[in-house]
Amino acid sequence: MILTCHREEPIMSETAATKETYVFQTEVGRLLEIVTDSLYSNREVFLRELISNASDACDKLRHSALTAPSLVTDDPEFRIVLEADAEGGTLTLSDNGIGMNHDDLMETLGTIAKSGVGAFLDKLEDGEKARMNLIGQFGVGFYSAFMVASRVDVLTRKAGEEESWLWSSEGKGEYSIEPAERDGRGTTVKLHLKEDAREFLESPRLRHVVKTYSDHIAFPIRLGDDTLNDASALWLRPAKDITPEQYKEFYRHTAHAFDDPWLTVHNQVEGIVSYANLLFVPSMRPFDLFDPERKSHVKLFVNRVFITEETDGLMPAYLRFLRGVVDSQDLSLNVSREMLQTDPKLAKIRSGLTKRILTELKKKAEADTEGFATFWSNFGAVLKEGLVEDTGLRDKILEICRFSSTNAHGLTSLAGYLERMKDGQEAIYYIAGTDAEKLAHSPHLEGFKAKGIEVLYFTDPVDEFWLRHITDFEGKTFKSVTHGAADLDGIASGGEAETEPSKTDAPDIAALLVIMKTALGDKVKDVRASKRLTESPVCLIADEGDMDVNLERILRQTGQLKTASARVLELNPDHAIVRKMFERAQKPEAGNDALLQDAAHLLLDQARIADGEEPVDPAAFARRMATVMTYAL
Repeated sequence: MILTCHREEPIMSETAATKETYVFQTEVGRLLEIVTDSLYSNREVFLRELISNASDACDKLRHSALTAPSLVTDDPEFRIVLEADAEGGTLTLSDNGIGMNHDDLMETLGTIAKSGVGAFLDKLEDGEKARMNLIGQFGVGFYSAFMVASRVDVLTRKAGEEESWLWSSEGKGEYSIEPAERDGRGTTVKLHLKEDAREFLESPRLRHVVKTYSDHIAFPIRLGDDTLNDASALWLRPAKDITPEQYKEFYRHTAHAFDDPWLTVHNQVEGIVSYANLLFVPSMRPFDLFDPERKSHVKLFVNRVFITEETDGLMPAYLRFLRGVVDSQDLSLNVSREMLQTDPKLAKIRSGLTKRILTELKKKAEADTEGFATFWSNFGAVLKEGLVEDTGLRDKILEICRFSSTNAHGLTSLAGYLERMKDGQEAIYYIAGTDAEKLAHSPHLEGFKAKGIEVLYFTDPVDEFWLRHITDFEGKTFKSVTHGAADLDGIASGGEAETEPSKTDAPDIAALLVIMKTALGDKVKDVRASKRLTESPVCLIADEGDMDVNLERILRQTGQLKTASARVLELNPDHAIVRKMFERAQKPEAGNDALLQDAAHLLLDQARIADGEEPVDPAAFARRMATVMTYAL
């Protein structure tokens, strides 16, 4: 049996000659408590989890036997067997899969070394509703057995080895491992059932649970002389013969998840390369979605024989949220993982699957706006990685990309944005940052809002990188509102205000600009009058040809850029503060006006704060603020 939770080195509390006793890792103890409490009302899923693990173990051995046939010569027919002992109060599940040795047990039970589990456990403790939602993102696997059992014994022997081992625990802090005896390879899980779980010793109850949750398992599940499941590959059956419930349970089996699939893609392709696929998009975000390894979780089968789940050649990394199965008769059973990455037949399958998934996502985006918004919240940042990596399908990916914007009517496509563009508008305007709510209050947007020009919010780090590869959409260039000059004069009005703010009476502040340039020195690249500001006195922008503000911030945060480049400070000539400063700049002694110089530095710091950054010199900022306030009061 392959167990779904992986572990680090255990903490040994006591060692005997043949029996070793260990303490559960803290996270495992917490998980056991949460699983028991949160899933109590639906605890029959423990059987699904154990059967799923047994199926995985058989798949693993069938694959290993391709290169080592001797592993299965003595017992070639894979199976999963249930035994109920009403008198002893035990339920036993056995398989003749790959099994485990001592090291495998040490690396499988007792510790969870899975990314994000700590945060998952913290969130689960916030409330019962959150528990039920979040537990579907993780999958409790083997530990679900403790929902119904007061003690669990795992007797196992690895294929090709002679030694057997017994793992045992009551799920209350400790577990033990000791040598044992087992006839043949595989794993036997023996559950000593709690008094209120004796229903799972009744044959009709077991039949119902297996038929409900595990009918799709491709190996026979036996209870006495009866086989309880269909035991055929679900993905090879006609779609018309499969119920939504069967799809859901197969998804939960193959993904080791508790949520429902948001999208199911099931089809068979005949051609130069023939294959069948049954793929799912989860409704919840998996915990390893942003793991640096970016592993695929689509299982590859060749003529119903499991090959691998971790091949880079099967699905692109930007679709790593997919779960499911791909099966082809045209690939070699003996192919290695390294060969798979360069196999032209697999490349053909990959191309066809990727295009199919993007087509299905586009259909969902058009047919279910609300549902697609949830999908985009979960997986949009990952899908946009394809804009950088998949040059051949960039247009298809862009078609399904969605963005928040100043339009404030939910997510928008780029095509929708183009339909709302103003007369005379030649660019797709955007502002990049980490939080759409904060970006909505940026002073850089003031002039655009005044003229009713929609601006997209790009809030994922990947946005800055795909924009370096894609400069336009249907002939309209992408332009950051924090980058370069903003000349909006040629664009028709129609904004939030009834009339566009007039700057005809704004003074020519050239004299003030000269004084501020001198006062700020190399802290800024330039000081200019602004055409984008209507309410705020000041903002900072990247000059034409320089790196955009948000991209530079990302590169500095990741250590790829050491120093910040000087930016252009823009002043709003119509703002009261700037007018007051201009009046002081007209005086003969303005060049030596300390208060004017302090105000110049304060405006620079104000612009930095508005961008979510700290003042250049916090201590100097506080001193200047006190000086100006004293003068004003």
